[in-house]
Parts: sequence; C-alpha cells; structure tokens
Amino acid sequence: MGFDSPRLDYSDPASIDAALAEVLEATGGTLDALYNNGAFAVPGALEDLPTGALREIFEANVFGWHDLTRKVIPVMRAQGHGRIVNCSSVLGLVPMPWRGAYVSTKFALEGLTDVLRIEMSDTPIKVILIEPGPITSRIRANSVPHFERWIDWRASPRAAQYEASLLPRLYAAPKEDRFELPASAVTAKLVKALEHPRPAPRYYVTTPTYLMGTLRRLLPTRALDLLIARAR
Repeated sequence: MGFDSPRLDYSDPASIDAALAEVLEATGGTLDALYNNGAFAVPGALEDLPTGALREIFEANVFGWHDLTRKVIPVMRAQGHGRIVNCSSVLGLVPMPWRGAYVSTKFALEGLTDVLRIEMSDTPIKVILIEPGPITSRIRANSVPHFERWIDWRASPRAAQYEASLLPRLYAAPKEDRFELPASAVTAKLVKALEHPRPAPRYYVTTPTYLMGTLRRLLPTRALDLLIARAR
C-alpha cells in the first residue's frame, strides 16, 4: 500500500503550483488536509552566517509553506472543511547554539501558524502544529552541503569551537540518542491531528519537546539560556 506523490519544492513557486494542480485534478478539486513538512538546516554561528543563507532557508522553510497554504485555503473554504498541519520543532520553542538559521525559521513558523489558527477560527478550517524533538532522519547529513557552501568556519573567531563541537556532530558517525524516535512517532500525532473531531492546537513529540515546553514556561530567560548552553 502506498501513495502517489507529485514533486514539490518549497523554494520553487512553479513546482508548488504544479503539485497542487496535480493533486486537485486527481481528487476532483477537493483537499481534506495539507501537511507542511519540508525543511533544511544551515549549521553555524550566526555571526558567520551570510544574510544570503538566511534568505535561502526562509524561502524553503517559511515562504514556500505560506505560499502553498494560501493557495490551499480557498479550496478548503469552498468545500466547507479542511485541516492545515505545520511541522515545527522543539527548536520552534527554544533556541540552540549553532542552529540559528533553522531556529529562526521555526520561530517564524510558530508565529505564522498561531496567527493563522486564530484567524481561521471563524471558518471550518483547523490549523495545527506538530513539534517534534529528535527524530530519525537525514537532516544532519543533508545540512553538510549547506554548511560547506555558506560557512567559512576557518576564518571565524570561533574556529576552535567549530573543531571541538560542531564539526564532530556534522562529520562523525552519529551517536545514539536515547531520546530519538522514529518518524512513525510523528505520523501517530499527525493521524490524531487529522482525525480528532477537536484537534489540539499543538502536538508535542519526544521527551525533549515536552521538557523544553515546560521549562520555557517555568524558568526565567537567563536560567533557560544557561541550561541550554550547558547542554549543547
């Protein structure tokens, strides 16, 4: 059992239009749900991150999602129902060093989704966030070409920190993470978001997300900063 998947590149508006048109043609013009999930990372210290890299990651991780969502909403309005589910991250709740580009896109996504949920509350369209922590995927390996393209770490005042911290994470064999869950853990929450008659505004996945979601409400900012800095 499987499904057909049209090509969709969030950084390519033409592919967004083509993919949506292909789906609507296959369904007779209806669409029950949209699940936005594609994203990538550009690891590196923010002081070393060129603004062009930030523009590029926002194009794929935020602007493309917004473009597709806006095109889907009229379809859902016309049919009288629909669900829009955006996959955020624990890094949409709390920051982490070396991940500033990715974190900034997920913080932006959290804001966009929260506002959209409130604005759509007078319609039959439900808007939901899923916020995973460590999930088995290739996002770290896939981030290496972006790091090599954009970050001149050898010229950075943090070169020694790169060698001690970030480079081993990017290039060494991944260490076992006791909190990491398979992608099926996200799928289980996605099914709830799609099928529950009154879906929650957000669904946490993995222990770190529950922990950080709680700590950001309980701890002063300085205390949370110190905790995150020690854990990196």
